Formats: sequence, C-alpha cells, structure tokens
Amino acid sequence: MSTLATNRRIVVTSLDDIRVERIPRPEPGQGHILVRSTVVGICGSDMHAVHGRHPFVSLPMRPGHEVVGVIAATGPGVDPARTGTRVVIEPNLACGTCAQCLRGRYNICATLDVFGCQTPGGMTDHFVIAADRAVPLPDDLDDLRAALVEPAATPVHAVRRAGDLTGRRVLVVGAGPIGLFVLLAARAAGAAHIAVADLLEGKRELARRLGADSVLDPADPDAADHAVTALGGRADVVFDCVSRESTVRLAINVLDKGGLLMTVGVPSGPTSIDLDLVQDRELTIMGNLMYTRQDIDRAIELLRSATFALGDIVTATYDIEDAAEAFRASDDPRHVKVLVTVALP
Repeated sequence: MSTLATNRRIVVTSLDDIRVERIPRPEPGQGHILVRSTVVGICGSDMHAVHGRHPFVSLPMRPGHEVVGVIAATGPGVDPARTGTRVVIEPNLACGTCAQCLRGRYNICATLDVFGCQTPGGMTDHFVIAADRAVPLPDDLDDLRAALVEPAATPVHAVRRAGDLTGRRVLVVGAGPIGLFVLLAARAAGAAHIAVADLLEGKRELARRLGADSVLDPADPDAADHAVTALGGRADVVFDCVSRESTVRLAINVLDKGGLLMTVGVPSGPTSIDLDLVQDRELTIMGNLMYTRQDIDRAIELLRSATFALGDIVTATYDIEDAAEAFRASDDPRHVKVLVTVALP
C-alpha cells in the first residue's frame, strides 16, 4: 500500500493501549467530502470513555469529534469549489426525520450518533463526512483557536437554554474547558456575578483571570455558604460541568427558590439528588446535550472576540504519532485542553 493511499488513524482500547493503525484513504461518495485533519482536540468525554466511564461510548474507539481540517476533495453532489476551505466539523450525525429533528432539535435526535464517539472520528490524516457537517471558518481564527469551537459550542448551547442571564447570579461548577467556556459565554450574556468552583487552585486562578468575580473550592464543607456569600445571595442559575452527586448537592444547596440547575457535564451513571429540595423550592433541572448550528456559529463569534491568551486554554499540543502521550497528558487534571496536530506524513 503506497504512502499516499494510506491513512494513519488513532485507535484507543485503554489508556495503556493507544496506537496508530494504517488504513486506506477513503473516497467521498454522494453528498460527502474528504477532509484532511489539521488539529484535533481531546475531550473530557473522550477521557470518560478511555476509563470506561462514559455511558454511551464503547471501547475500542477511534476518537476525534473536535476537528479542524481542510476540505481535500468533494464527492458527487457537492460543489467542487469548496475544496481548500478550512472547516470545523459539527459531529452530530442525526437522522433528520424523527420528531426532534423536525423540531430543529437534532442534537437530541432519536437515533443520534456522534462522529468520533459512536463512529470513527477525525484523529486521522483524512476522513469522509457528509458535506453539511462541515462549517467554514473565518480567516482570522487560526487552527489552534478554531479547535476550541466545538468544545465552546456546548457551553454556548447551555447558556442559551438558560434564558436571559442579564443581571443574574451564576455559579459554574468545574473549571475545565467546558466550565471556562460557560464562564465566558455567561459573561457575554450579561450575568451580573459569576462564581466558579473547582478543586484545583490553579484552575480557580485561571477562572479568575478569565473573568470570574469569585472562586471557591467545592470540597470545602462550607462551600455552599461561601458561594452564597460571594454571589451576594443565592444563585439564579448553576451550571454543573462535573455532574457528580457532590456537585449536584452543592448546586441544589446554592440555588435560590425557583432557580435553574443546568446539567452540562456527563454523569458516569445514575446520580442521587435531594429531590425534597427540588420539590420544595420549585427548582428546575435541565439536561444539555451538545448543540445545534446556531450554537456553533455563536461559538465562532465568541472565540473571535475573546481576549484570553490561547496558552491559558491550550496547555499542550502533540503530534498524531504521539497520541498516546497526548491522552496521558489529558488525564492530568492540571491540563485544560490538549490538542493533537496532524501534519501530512
């Protein structure tokens, strides 16, 4: 098999078994495009899956749903002028015909698959995907910053669904990439005071640099009281970007009556909640799964206008040949976002 006809692709069986496989380069069929990957992010969901804790992703996996690339070829039915366009991939693979899709909520399609989760993804030299999954990128958003579009879209989606945040008190639990982008999106949406909770002091300080009004340690026995004091009252909205029993309990104890708990992090399974408080205080608990195209578009604009230092979010980059090391780095909670770069072999 010639080098030009061969693709490198990452296969993950466990954290200790991550390898490069070589497969034939695919060809785009009707309505599809061939994309040459340039940068691929490693997501928290990927790490849940690697450790066998993701309820909807099985091992082995061929990851890569946070993908930036260039359209290398087009299949029949796709305008060949799109060749050479830099794109980010919207990985929702929806049926388009179920009730949710017909209502425009294809992110919760009845048969939803996610590119790079339930199907082979973009941590490869080239891949084929439906042309409507590729979103053109503006020239002023370079590849490394563009790799943050997909992870920013879920926070943008959650903030949009939370409603009008103007003048609201907000607590964000978790200062990983999702929590930090919730912080940025909530600030852009007009929240009056935003507190961020994280176990690591370094991430609390990063949240403060990115605009948090106050920070706290969620493991502190008095964390709920500290949050209420810092916010100047109980929270109107809590974005739980961790979704463990302890963080759900913290959120419920911090929320004001009639408040809203946005579940953004992926729970590892069934989670106990203080249902008596939910009922008594008329709290709303809302789940959030991925996003739609309007959230992708908003994430692009958020990143174009954001002034944070790229190194605050992107804390390591690795070549695709060193993907195993990249995953091990992602397992270190001191990292924020680890990226894999894909240079042509």
